[in-house]
Amino acid sequence: MSTVTTDGPAPATPAPGRQGPDRRLGVAMAIAGVAAWLALVLVARAWALAIVREQGFEALRLGAAPLVGRGDFLLGPWSVVGLAAAVAAVALAPRLRGLPWRGLVLAVLVGALVWPVALNLVRGPDALTAPLTRAGDEYLPDVGEVDAAGGPRDFLLDFPENLDDYNVHVRSHPPGFLLLLWSLDGIGLGGAGWAAALCILGGALAAPAVLVATREVAGERWARRAAPFLAVSPAALWVATSADAFFAGLAAVAVTMLILAAGRTGRRADALAAGAGLLLGAAALLSYGLVLSWAVPLPVLVHRRRLRPLVLAGLVAAGVVGLAGLAGLDYLAAFEATRREVAESVQRTRPYVFSLVSNAAALAIACGPAVVVGLVALRDHRLWRVVGGALAAVALAALIGLSKGEVERIWLPFTVWLLAAGAVAVQRWGPSSLRWWLGAQVAVALAVQTIFRTGW
Repeated sequence: MSTVTTDGPAPATPAPGRQGPDRRLGVAMAIAGVAAWLALVLVARAWALAIVREQGFEALRLGAAPLVGRGDFLLGPWSVVGLAAAVAAVALAPRLRGLPWRGLVLAVLVGALVWPVALNLVRGPDALTAPLTRAGDEYLPDVGEVDAAGGPRDFLLDFPENLDDYNVHVRSHPPGFLLLLWSLDGIGLGGAGWAAALCILGGALAAPAVLVATREVAGERWARRAAPFLAVSPAALWVATSADAFFAGLAAVAVTMLILAAGRTGRRADALAAGAGLLLGAAALLSYGLVLSWAVPLPVLVHRRRLRPLVLAGLVAAGVVGLAGLAGLDYLAAFEATRREVAESVQRTRPYVFSLVSNAAALAIACGPAVVVGLVALRDHRLWRVVGGALAAVALAALIGLSKGEVERIWLPFTVWLLAAGAVAVQRWGPSSLRWWLGAQVAVALAVQTIFRTGW
């Protein structure tokens, strides 16, 4: 067993006196970047409000445009929890640099668990479970439909034909997540509390997965810079609590395993690739859009000229979907039924060009200003291989109109990879800027949570 050569050593750090333009120019550039981020968000919101004035709310159904939700300012006792978590994150972030690698991975996982919970507690304890119980929309109210159909096999056999009978999220996805919730219910772990724990834990796993992949591809220096932004981001608003958070974590672990496989040979590489294929196959049964997850590791696989892990993972993933077919699911028929449902939904009335801008603005909010500025300033080719595949995936999804709105949660499996670009802001403006950039991140998250009641 051996290890394939990675992307080369990190470039030497320039002498302190040669690090970029002078301080005032650097500050001006940072302000300009944040201003551009804010301008995108405001333009999208103003455009949405203009459409609503002319055509009515039903034309967009984006009450917190460019996000799903509604205006509902709330500043109460529970706001202290979110504020305390934000202050702690900003205060403790610089200390991450001194942790050993395993300690850093654990710290990022803990942060990615605590921050979404604290942030959503701003609206009270019910905010962690209520999004999963909405009648007409969510999975949980439909869990009983599996037994009503006569069991999982009969449910799968009739799934495409009965799609109109289910709630919105069940109609919009393959049946994998509903069957997972049904299975948990069968072993005594049913209900909103356990479902919320599943979503939050799944979403939190994405952060250490991306951290490990960043170290593998771009080196430990970039990974350490990225760590605070992976642990604490505005995207946490949709980690607690949406099923897409679970999807994001599963896909991130799978993609990281495939990236690790590309850096190794022999049985270990094959085992990692097979594990990645198993998870990516499962992901295809959770969300049709997760097929785009295969684009995320492509820059690494192409650069390293490693076709074997991709082929092996693809074969295993196809096998998983094939087994679902043997169990009764006609995957293509289900997808076609979902495609018709989406075509008849609000997606039909949301203008295409507006959605391009609105989607970009929603993604910008989920990433936060530090990450957006980092993406614009990113020059390191190794870090580009970490985020480039995810950026290509969301660009493709936007251009083909796969998602017109609601991407703050739908694109979570790709947003988690873009968060690594926050490292560029720290590299570009120095370690002392970390608290400022992370402060901007948590401020955006708290502002959104306080001003709007988001839809998830």
